[in-house]
Amino acid sequence: MSIEIKMPALSPTMTDGTLARWLVSEGDEVRSGDVIAEIETDKATMEVEAIDDGIVAIIAVPAGTENVAVNDVIAVLAEDGEDPASLRLTDAPSTPSTPSTPSTPAPAPEQAAPVASSASSAPAIQASQAPQIAPSLAKGARLFASPLARRIAAQNDLPLDGITGTGPNGRIIKADIELALSQPQTMTAQAGANQAQAATSSSYYAADSRFVPHSAMRRTIATRLTESKQNAPHFYLTIDCEIDALLAARKTMNEMAPDGVKISVNDMVVRAAAQALMQVPDVNGSYEADGCRYFADADICIAVAIEGGLVTPVIKQVQHKGLAEIAAQSKQLAGQARDGSLPPEAYAGGSFTISNLGMFGIREFAAVINPPQGAILAVGAGEQRPVVKNGELAIATVMSVTLSADHRVVDGALGAQWMQVFKGLIENPVAMLL
Repeated sequence: MSIEIKMPALSPTMTDGTLARWLVSEGDEVRSGDVIAEIETDKATMEVEAIDDGIVAIIAVPAGTENVAVNDVIAVLAEDGEDPASLRLTDAPSTPSTPSTPSTPAPAPEQAAPVASSASSAPAIQASQAPQIAPSLAKGARLFASPLARRIAAQNDLPLDGITGTGPNGRIIKADIELALSQPQTMTAQAGANQAQAATSSSYYAADSRFVPHSAMRRTIATRLTESKQNAPHFYLTIDCEIDALLAARKTMNEMAPDGVKISVNDMVVRAAAQALMQVPDVNGSYEADGCRYFADADICIAVAIEGGLVTPVIKQVQHKGLAEIAAQSKQLAGQARDGSLPPEAYAGGSFTISNLGMFGIREFAAVINPPQGAILAVGAGEQRPVVKNGELAIATVMSVTLSADHRVVDGALGAQWMQVFKGLIENPVAMLL
Protein backbone atom coordinates (compact mmCIF):
# COMPACT_ATOMS: atom_id res chain seq x y z
CA MET A 1 0.00 0.00 0.00
CA SER A 2 1.33 3.45 -0.89
CA ILE A 3 2.61 5.73 1.88
CA GLU A 4 1.73 9.42 1.97
CA ILE A 5 4.33 11.92 3.15
CA LYS A 6 2.60 15.02 4.46
CA MET A 7 3.77 18.53 5.27
CA PRO A 8 4.78 18.26 8.95
CA ALA A 9 4.01 20.80 11.68
CA LEU A 10 7.53 21.75 12.73
CA SER A 11 6.47 24.25 15.39
CA PRO A 12 3.35 24.85 17.49
CA THR A 13 2.46 27.99 15.49
CA MET A 14 3.18 26.59 12.03
CA THR A 15 0.18 26.45 9.68
CA ASP A 16 2.07 26.30 6.39
CA GLY A 17 5.61 26.35 5.05
CA THR A 18 7.76 26.57 1.95
CA LEU A 19 9.05 23.37 0.41
CA ALA A 20 12.53 24.74 -0.14
CA ARG A 21 14.31 21.75 -1.71
CA TRP A 22 13.89 18.09 -2.56
CA LEU A 23 16.89 15.88 -1.85
CA VAL A 24 15.38 12.94 -3.75
CA SER A 25 13.77 12.43 -7.14
CA GLU A 26 10.93 10.27 -8.36
CA GLY A 27 12.17 6.70 -8.66
CA ASP A 28 14.73 6.99 -5.85
CA GLU A 29 14.76 4.34 -3.14
CA VAL A 30 14.66 5.70 0.42
CA ARG A 31 14.93 4.17 3.87
CA SER A 32 13.18 5.22 7.06
CA GLY A 33 15.07 8.15 8.55
CA ASP A 34 16.63 9.33 5.27
CA VAL A 35 16.46 13.10 4.83
CA ILE A 36 14.34 13.69 1.74
CA ALA A 37 13.44 17.41 1.77
CA GLU A 38 14.06 20.79 3.39
CA ILE A 39 11.14 22.85 4.69
CA GLU A 40 11.39 26.57 5.37
CA THR A 41 9.20 27.71 8.25
CA ASP A 42 8.72 31.14 9.79
CA LYS A 43 11.61 30.32 12.16
CA ALA A 44 14.19 28.19 10.36
CA THR A 45 14.91 25.67 7.63
CA MET A 46 14.25 22.12 8.84
CA GLU A 47 14.87 18.68 7.37
CA VAL A 48 12.10 16.17 6.62
CA GLU A 49 12.82 12.47 7.04
CA ALA A 50 11.18 9.52 5.33
CA ILE A 51 8.78 7.74 7.65
CA ASP A 52 9.18 4.32 6.02
CA ASP A 53 11.11 2.39 3.41
CA GLY A 54 10.00 2.66 -0.19
CA ILE A 55 10.45 4.17 -3.63
CA VAL A 56 9.55 7.78 -4.35
CA ALA A 57 6.58 7.35 -6.68
CA ILE A 58 5.16 10.88 -6.75
CA ILE A 59 6.56 14.27 -5.79
CA ALA A 60 3.29 16.16 -5.45
CA VAL A 61 4.67 19.58 -4.45
CA PRO A 62 7.51 21.10 -6.49
CA ALA A 63 10.60 22.58 -4.86
CA GLY A 64 10.15 26.29 -4.17
CA THR A 65 6.40 26.06 -3.52
CA GLU A 66 5.27 28.46 -0.80
CA ASN A 67 2.29 28.30 1.59
CA VAL A 68 2.01 24.51 1.62
CA ALA A 69 -0.51 23.76 4.37
CA VAL A 70 0.36 21.46 7.24
CA ASN A 71 -0.89 17.90 6.51
CA ASP A 72 -1.03 18.45 2.73
CA VAL A 73 0.44 15.48 0.85
CA ILE A 74 3.83 16.44 -0.56
CA ALA A 75 4.98 13.03 -1.82
CA VAL A 76 3.95 9.39 -2.08
CA LEU A 77 6.15 6.33 -1.53
CA ALA A 78 5.57 2.96 -3.13
CA GLU A 79 6.15 0.00 -0.81
CA ASP A 80 7.95 -3.20 -1.75
CA GLY A 81 6.12 -5.02 -4.51
CA GLU A 82 4.21 -1.96 -5.73
CA ASP A 83 4.74 -0.52 -9.17
CA PRO A 84 5.51 3.20 -8.66
CA ALA A 85 4.28 3.99 -12.17
CA SER A 86 0.83 2.65 -11.32
CA LEU A 87 0.28 5.03 -8.40
CA ARG A 88 -1.72 8.21 -8.72
CA LEU A 89 -2.09 10.93 -6.14
CA THR A 90 -5.83 10.82 -6.62
CA ASP A 91 -5.80 7.17 -5.48
CA ALA A 92 -4.88 8.34 -1.97
CA PRO A 93 -7.36 9.97 0.41
CA SER A 94 -7.73 13.67 -0.33
CA THR A 95 -5.97 16.14 1.94
CA PRO A 96 -7.49 19.32 3.34
CA SER A 97 -7.15 22.23 0.97
CA THR A 98 -6.07 25.71 1.95
CA PRO A 99 -8.33 28.73 1.30
CA SER A 100 -6.03 30.00 -1.45
CA THR A 101 -5.31 26.67 -3.14
CA PRO A 102 -8.22 24.41 -4.13
CA SER A 103 -7.75 20.66 -3.67
CA THR A 104 -6.99 19.55 -7.22
CA PRO A 105 -5.12 16.80 -9.02
CA ALA A 106 -1.38 17.17 -8.44
CA PRO A 107 0.67 18.75 -11.23
CA ALA A 108 3.71 17.18 -12.79
CA PRO A 109 6.79 18.26 -10.81
CA GLU A 110 8.18 21.62 -11.84
CA GLN A 111 11.47 23.24 -10.98
CA ALA A 112 11.34 26.69 -9.42
CA ALA A 113 13.08 29.27 -11.60
CA PRO A 114 13.14 33.04 -12.02
CA VAL A 115 10.24 34.41 -14.01
CA ALA A 116 11.08 35.26 -17.60
CA SER A 117 10.77 39.00 -18.11
CA SER A 118 11.09 39.22 -21.88
CA ALA A 119 10.52 37.14 -24.98
CA SER A 120 14.24 36.60 -25.37
CA SER A 121 14.53 35.05 -21.90
CA ALA A 122 11.43 32.84 -22.14
CA PRO A 123 11.97 29.08 -22.47
CA ALA A 124 11.79 27.65 -25.97
CA ILE A 125 8.34 26.07 -26.47
CA GLN A 126 7.06 24.50 -29.67
CA ALA A 127 4.08 26.26 -31.23
CA SER A 128 1.97 23.15 -30.78
CA GLN A 129 2.69 23.29 -27.04
CA ALA A 130 1.89 26.96 -26.55
CA PRO A 131 -1.02 27.64 -24.23
CA GLN A 132 -4.01 29.33 -25.77
CA ILE A 133 -5.48 32.44 -24.19
CA ALA A 134 -9.02 31.53 -23.23
CA PRO A 135 -12.12 33.60 -22.54
CA SER A 136 -12.76 34.45 -18.88
CA LEU A 137 -14.22 31.59 -16.87
CA ALA A 138 -17.88 31.60 -16.08
CA LYS A 139 -18.76 32.81 -12.60
CA GLY A 140 -18.25 30.00 -10.08
CA ALA A 141 -16.19 27.84 -12.45
CA ARG A 142 -13.14 26.13 -10.92
CA LEU A 143 -9.72 27.15 -12.13
CA PHE A 144 -6.85 24.67 -11.85
CA ALA A 145 -3.28 25.92 -11.45
CA SER A 146 -0.16 24.69 -9.73
CA PRO A 147 0.96 26.59 -6.60
CA LEU A 148 4.12 27.74 -8.40
CA ALA A 149 2.07 29.05 -11.33
CA ARG A 150 -0.21 30.92 -8.96
CA ARG A 151 2.73 32.52 -7.17
CA ILE A 152 4.43 33.69 -10.39
CA ALA A 153 1.14 35.02 -11.76
CA ALA A 154 0.42 36.93 -8.54
CA GLN A 155 3.90 38.49 -8.54
CA ASN A 156 3.27 39.76 -12.09
CA ASP A 157 -0.41 40.79 -11.63
CA LEU A 158 -1.42 38.28 -14.31
CA PRO A 159 -5.03 36.98 -14.09
CA LEU A 160 -5.20 33.22 -14.42
CA ASP A 161 -8.68 33.17 -15.94
CA GLY A 162 -7.21 34.42 -19.21
CA ILE A 163 -4.97 31.38 -19.73
CA THR A 164 -5.65 27.79 -20.77
CA GLY A 165 -3.27 25.37 -19.09
CA THR A 166 -1.26 22.65 -20.80
CA GLY A 167 -0.69 20.57 -17.67
CA PRO A 168 -2.57 17.45 -16.54
CA ASN A 169 -6.35 17.88 -16.81
CA GLY A 170 -5.85 21.36 -18.24
CA ARG A 171 -4.03 22.67 -15.18
CA ILE A 172 -2.06 25.89 -15.61
CA ILE A 173 1.64 25.31 -14.98
CA LYS A 174 4.74 27.49 -14.79
CA ALA A 175 5.51 27.25 -18.52
CA ASP A 176 2.03 28.60 -19.35
CA ILE A 177 2.59 31.63 -17.14
CA GLU A 178 6.07 32.32 -18.55
CA LEU A 179 4.78 32.13 -22.12
CA ALA A 180 1.90 34.49 -21.33
CA LEU A 181 4.32 36.96 -19.76
CA SER A 182 6.58 36.81 -22.81
CA GLN A 183 3.69 37.40 -25.24
CA PRO A 184 1.69 40.31 -23.83
CA GLN A 185 -0.01 40.91 -27.19
CA THR A 186 -1.93 37.64 -26.77
CA MET A 187 -3.37 38.48 -23.36
CA THR A 188 -7.01 39.15 -22.82
CA ALA A 189 -8.23 42.73 -22.57
CA GLN A 190 -8.56 42.33 -18.81
CA ALA A 191 -4.99 41.07 -18.47
CA GLY A 192 -3.74 44.00 -20.52
CA ALA A 193 -5.70 46.43 -18.38
CA ASN A 194 -4.25 44.93 -15.21
CA GLN A 195 -0.71 45.20 -16.56
CA ALA A 196 -1.32 48.79 -17.63
CA GLN A 197 -2.57 49.62 -14.15
CA ALA A 198 0.48 47.93 -12.61
CA ALA A 199 2.79 49.85 -14.94
CA THR A 200 1.11 53.11 -13.98
CA SER A 201 1.48 52.46 -10.25
CA SER A 202 5.05 51.17 -10.57
CA SER A 203 6.07 54.30 -12.50
CA TYR A 204 5.78 56.15 -9.19
CA TYR A 205 8.96 54.43 -8.02
CA ALA A 206 12.48 55.08 -9.23
CA ALA A 207 13.77 52.79 -11.95
CA ASP A 208 16.48 51.44 -9.64
CA SER A 209 14.06 50.54 -6.81
CA ARG A 210 14.27 46.99 -5.51
CA PHE A 211 11.35 44.63 -4.79
CA VAL A 212 11.86 41.61 -2.52
CA PRO A 213 9.00 39.08 -2.12
CA HIS A 214 8.05 38.25 1.46
CA SER A 215 9.75 35.25 3.00
CA ALA A 216 7.74 32.92 5.23
CA MET A 217 9.45 34.50 8.24
CA ARG A 218 8.69 38.07 7.20
CA ARG A 219 5.06 37.19 6.45
CA THR A 220 4.64 35.57 9.88
CA ILE A 221 6.25 38.51 11.67
CA ALA A 222 3.93 40.91 9.85
CA THR A 223 0.84 38.85 10.69
CA ARG A 224 1.66 38.31 14.36
CA LEU A 225 2.75 41.86 15.15
CA THR A 226 -0.17 43.41 13.27
CA GLU A 227 -2.45 41.16 15.32
CA SER A 228 -0.64 42.26 18.48
CA LYS A 229 -0.98 46.00 17.82
CA GLN A 230 -4.60 45.67 16.70
CA ASN A 231 -5.82 43.43 19.51
CA ALA A 232 -3.62 44.14 22.54
CA PRO A 233 -4.12 47.61 24.10
CA HIS A 234 -0.46 48.55 24.57
CA PHE A 235 0.73 51.01 27.18
CA TYR A 236 4.32 51.95 27.93
CA LEU A 237 6.37 52.59 31.07
CA THR A 238 9.95 53.89 30.87
CA ILE A 239 12.47 54.03 33.69
CA ASP A 240 16.17 54.91 33.93
CA CYS A 241 18.53 52.49 35.69
CA GLU A 242 22.03 53.42 36.86
CA ILE A 243 24.26 50.49 35.93
CA ASP A 244 27.74 51.41 37.20
CA ALA A 245 27.47 48.84 40.01
CA LEU A 246 26.19 46.23 37.54
CA LEU A 247 29.11 46.88 35.16
CA ALA A 248 31.60 46.56 38.01
CA ALA A 249 30.01 43.29 39.18
CA ARG A 250 30.03 41.95 35.63
CA LYS A 251 33.71 42.77 35.25
CA THR A 252 34.58 40.96 38.47
CA MET A 253 32.50 37.89 37.55
CA ASN A 254 34.08 37.62 34.10
CA GLU A 255 37.55 37.86 35.61
CA MET A 256 36.72 34.95 37.91
CA ALA A 257 34.70 32.89 35.41
CA PRO A 258 36.14 29.73 33.85
CA ASP A 259 37.36 29.74 30.26
CA GLY A 260 34.57 30.00 27.72
CA VAL A 261 32.15 31.83 30.04
CA LYS A 262 31.50 35.50 29.38
CA ILE A 263 28.55 37.18 31.05
CA SER A 264 26.96 40.07 29.16
CA VAL A 265 24.85 42.96 30.39
CA ASN A 266 21.90 41.34 28.62
CA ASP A 267 22.42 38.13 30.62
CA MET A 268 22.12 40.15 33.80
CA VAL A 269 19.00 41.90 32.44
CA VAL A 270 17.46 38.47 31.75
CA ARG A 271 18.27 37.32 35.28
CA ALA A 272 16.83 40.51 36.85
CA ALA A 273 13.66 40.27 34.71
CA ALA A 274 13.09 36.66 35.81
CA GLN A 275 13.45 37.53 39.48
CA ALA A 276 11.13 40.51 39.07
CA LEU A 277 8.55 38.18 37.47
CA MET A 278 8.79 35.90 40.50
CA GLN A 279 8.29 38.83 42.87
CA VAL A 280 5.45 40.36 40.83
CA PRO A 281 3.91 37.21 39.30
CA ASP A 282 0.82 38.86 37.87
CA VAL A 283 2.97 40.39 35.11
CA ASN A 284 4.01 36.89 34.04
CA GLY A 285 0.81 36.14 32.17
CA SER A 286 -1.19 36.26 28.94
CA TYR A 287 -4.74 37.17 27.96
CA GLU A 288 -7.22 34.51 26.82
CA ALA A 289 -10.86 34.84 25.81
CA ASP A 290 -12.20 33.45 29.08
CA GLY A 291 -9.55 34.70 31.49
CA CYS A 292 -5.89 35.48 32.09
CA ARG A 293 -3.32 32.70 32.32
CA TYR A 294 -0.41 33.13 34.74
CA PHE A 295 2.80 31.12 34.48
CA ALA A 296 4.75 29.51 37.29
CA ASP A 297 8.10 29.80 35.51
CA ALA A 298 9.95 32.74 34.00
CA ASP A 299 10.41 31.39 30.47
CA ILE A 300 12.07 34.37 28.84
CA CYS A 301 12.32 34.91 25.09
CA ILE A 302 15.35 36.81 23.82
CA ALA A 303 14.88 38.66 20.54
CA VAL A 304 17.63 37.76 18.04
CA ALA A 305 17.99 39.66 14.77
CA ILE A 306 18.84 37.44 11.82
CA GLU A 307 18.98 37.98 8.09
CA GLY A 308 15.47 38.67 6.87
CA GLY A 309 13.75 38.92 10.22
CA LEU A 310 13.67 38.22 13.94
CA VAL A 311 13.33 35.11 16.07
CA THR A 312 12.72 34.76 19.80
CA PRO A 313 14.26 31.59 21.28
CA VAL A 314 13.33 30.82 24.88
CA ILE A 315 15.49 30.34 27.95
CA LYS A 316 13.32 28.13 30.18
CA GLN A 317 12.94 28.48 33.96
CA VAL A 318 15.36 31.38 34.20
CA GLN A 319 14.54 31.85 37.89
CA HIS A 320 16.44 28.61 38.61
CA LYS A 321 19.53 29.44 36.53
CA GLY A 322 22.73 31.23 37.45
CA LEU A 323 24.34 33.88 35.26
CA ALA A 324 26.92 31.48 33.80
CA GLU A 325 24.19 29.07 32.66
CA ILE A 326 22.08 31.94 31.27
CA ALA A 327 25.10 33.24 29.35
CA ALA A 328 25.87 29.80 27.87
CA GLN A 329 22.27 29.15 26.79
CA SER A 330 21.85 32.64 25.39
CA LYS A 331 25.00 32.29 23.28
CA GLN A 332 23.97 28.84 22.02
CA LEU A 333 20.42 29.93 21.10
CA ALA A 334 21.59 33.08 19.34
CA GLY A 335 24.10 31.07 17.32
CA GLN A 336 21.47 28.50 16.30
CA ALA A 337 19.07 31.28 15.35
CA ARG A 338 21.60 32.96 13.08
CA ASP A 339 22.57 29.77 11.26
CA GLY A 340 18.95 28.61 10.94
CA SER A 341 19.32 25.47 13.06
CA LEU A 342 16.99 26.26 15.96
CA PRO A 343 14.98 23.16 16.90
CA PRO A 344 11.21 23.78 17.23
CA GLU A 345 11.25 23.32 21.00
CA ALA A 346 13.74 26.19 21.31
CA TYR A 347 11.16 28.81 20.34
CA ALA A 348 7.98 27.19 21.67
CA GLY A 349 6.27 28.91 24.57
CA GLY A 350 7.75 31.78 26.53
CA SER A 351 6.02 33.99 29.08
CA PHE A 352 7.95 37.27 28.67
CA THR A 353 10.27 38.77 26.04
CA ILE A 354 13.37 40.99 26.19
CA SER A 355 14.45 43.00 23.15
CA ASN A 356 17.83 44.73 23.48
CA LEU A 357 19.02 47.30 20.93
CA GLY A 358 21.64 48.83 23.21
CA MET A 359 24.48 47.35 21.15
CA PHE A 360 23.29 49.51 18.24
CA GLY A 361 23.47 52.68 20.29
CA ILE A 362 19.69 53.04 20.62
CA ARG A 363 18.96 55.07 23.71
CA GLU A 364 15.28 54.23 24.14
CA PHE A 365 12.50 52.49 22.20
CA ALA A 366 9.14 50.79 22.68
CA ALA A 367 8.75 47.20 21.47
CA VAL A 368 5.62 45.47 20.16
CA ILE A 369 4.33 42.72 22.49
CA ASN A 370 5.13 39.18 21.35
CA PRO A 371 1.67 37.54 21.34
CA PRO A 372 0.15 35.91 23.31
CA GLN A 373 2.45 37.22 26.05
CA GLY A 374 1.36 40.08 28.27
CA ALA A 375 4.53 42.20 28.21
CA ILE A 376 7.90 42.84 26.57
CA LEU A 377 10.90 44.81 27.89
CA ALA A 378 12.85 47.06 25.49
CA VAL A 379 16.43 47.72 26.62
CA GLY A 380 18.47 50.70 25.42
CA ALA A 381 22.17 51.49 25.53
CA GLY A 382 24.01 52.29 28.72
CA GLU A 383 25.53 55.76 28.42
CA GLN A 384 27.01 58.39 30.70
CA ARG A 385 24.48 61.04 31.67
CA PRO A 386 24.29 63.83 34.20
CA VAL A 387 22.35 62.83 37.33
CA VAL A 388 21.55 64.56 40.59
CA LYS A 389 22.75 62.80 43.75
CA ASN A 390 22.23 64.28 47.20
CA GLY A 391 21.46 67.63 45.62
CA GLU A 392 24.65 67.69 43.57
CA LEU A 393 25.27 67.12 39.88
CA ALA A 394 27.16 63.91 39.06
CA ILE A 395 27.86 61.56 36.14
CA ALA A 396 26.48 58.01 36.02
CA THR A 397 26.10 55.27 33.42
CA VAL A 398 22.36 55.13 32.77
CA MET A 399 20.31 52.58 30.83
CA SER A 400 16.71 53.36 29.82
CA VAL A 401 14.26 50.47 29.66
CA THR A 402 10.64 50.53 28.47
CA LEU A 403 7.97 48.01 29.40
CA SER A 404 5.26 47.50 26.77
CA ALA A 405 2.29 45.88 28.53
CA ASP A 406 -1.08 44.51 27.47
CA HIS A 407 -3.58 46.47 29.57
CA ARG A 408 -5.94 43.49 29.54
CA VAL A 409 -3.39 41.60 31.67
CA VAL A 410 -1.22 44.24 33.34
CA ASP A 411 -2.67 47.39 34.90
CA GLY A 412 -0.59 50.57 35.06
CA ALA A 413 0.15 50.33 38.78
CA LEU A 414 1.10 46.66 38.44
CA GLY A 415 3.47 47.44 35.58
CA ALA A 416 5.02 50.26 37.59
CA GLN A 417 5.51 47.94 40.57
CA TRP A 418 7.32 45.43 38.34
CA MET A 419 9.55 48.17 36.93
CA GLN A 420 10.52 49.33 40.43
CA VAL A 421 11.54 45.78 41.40
CA PHE A 422 13.49 45.36 38.17
CA LYS A 423 15.28 48.70 38.67
CA GLY A 424 16.21 47.71 42.23
CA LEU A 425 17.80 44.47 41.02
CA ILE A 426 19.72 46.16 38.20
CA GLU A 427 21.06 48.92 40.45
CA ASN A 428 21.94 46.45 43.24
CA PRO A 429 23.18 43.41 41.32
CA VAL A 430 24.19 41.55 44.47
CA ALA A 431 20.44 41.21 45.18
CA MET A 432 19.89 39.22 41.98
CA LEU A 433 22.43 36.65 43.14
CA LEU A 434 20.49 35.82 46.31
